[in-house]
Amino acid sequence: MTGNIFGDRFKILSFGESHGKVVGVVIDGCPAGLKLNEKDIQKELDLRKPFYPEITTTRFEKDKVEILSGVFRGYTTGAPIAMIIKNRKMDSRPYMEIKDLPRPGHADYPARVKYRGYNDYRGGGRFSGRITASFVMAGAIAKKILKEELGIETLTYTYQVGKIRVKKLSREEISEKRYSNPVRCPESETAEKMKRAIIEAKKEGDSLGGVVAGIVYGLPVGLGEPVFQSLESELSKGFFSIPAVKAVEFGAGFKVSEMKGSENNDQYVLRKGKIVTLTNNAGGVLGGLSTGMPLTFKVFFKPTPSISKPQNTVNLKEMKEEIMVLRGRHDPCIVPRAVPVVESITNLVIVDNCLKAGVLKNVL
Repeated sequence: MTGNIFGDRFKILSFGESHGKVVGVVIDGCPAGLKLNEKDIQKELDLRKPFYPEITTTRFEKDKVEILSGVFRGYTTGAPIAMIIKNRKMDSRPYMEIKDLPRPGHADYPARVKYRGYNDYRGGGRFSGRITASFVMAGAIAKKILKEELGIETLTYTYQVGKIRVKKLSREEISEKRYSNPVRCPESETAEKMKRAIIEAKKEGDSLGGVVAGIVYGLPVGLGEPVFQSLESELSKGFFSIPAVKAVEFGAGFKVSEMKGSENNDQYVLRKGKIVTLTNNAGGVLGGLSTGMPLTFKVFFKPTPSISKPQNTVNLKEMKEEIMVLRGRHDPCIVPRAVPVVESITNLVIVDNCLKAGVLKNVL
């Protein structure tokens, strides 16, 4: 199974499965001299596992990180950094019972064909959202570098659940309130509506999708390596590597197809001696390069495919149609859990591009 390495200069190797012994990551390219300990990583990991039984899975893992290499006397050494968390609360029995029944909406069927039945199917194996813990471990280091060395801040939050979405928010509101409730939405009233919608879907044996929005402040002008490693290209690749992501947009996104050029163009002006734009329909990226304006994007997630409603499938062993009802522990909406994952991927891409552009050095 190839395709588990991401990045160019700040490179990560993600490994582990949902019901395997560990989930982990190896980072190659982290500059030496960054002050780092396990608390820095744990703080971000804890955000990925909200435990609210009403709206999340009842599988509760402590996800206690262990740094195995690359850190000495409290500082990164420049050598590869290896980190793991252990899987302890697995219940593989429901998956053993349906190993020949591909779950609708999951990768079970194409994975079984591609890997000739040798893949780990328990909990989705390598295709589970559980693997995103490795993204967050690596992203925690990227976040620390960006904030402390360059003053770059990434803010992600739940923008939409089902058909319920937030209104326009200020930077302060997002920063201060995005983790103030279970759904990770900065608007308390909207967050409550989202929560009720998730609970209702769960009662019906169903699930909901939604959108994680993000904004990055403080980017220098010119990040990105067109044409095939443009800033948008690399971010999109990272976002689509998160299980359940089905669409991505930057700036005005899909709406630009309905605009006229005079409406879409972001006109340049001078403000306190700095070149900025009156609008930001481009989302802070032009020609694959950062413009210096805030980078804005939305990441669209499908509804959790694991639902308890009866569904059609095919018994791959007997080659006959069957009706299946899933058992197990699943999130009725994965969007709240995805908020720090999207932020981590964003920070990984930006750090990588800062190193390629020479904005960051090999020694901090």
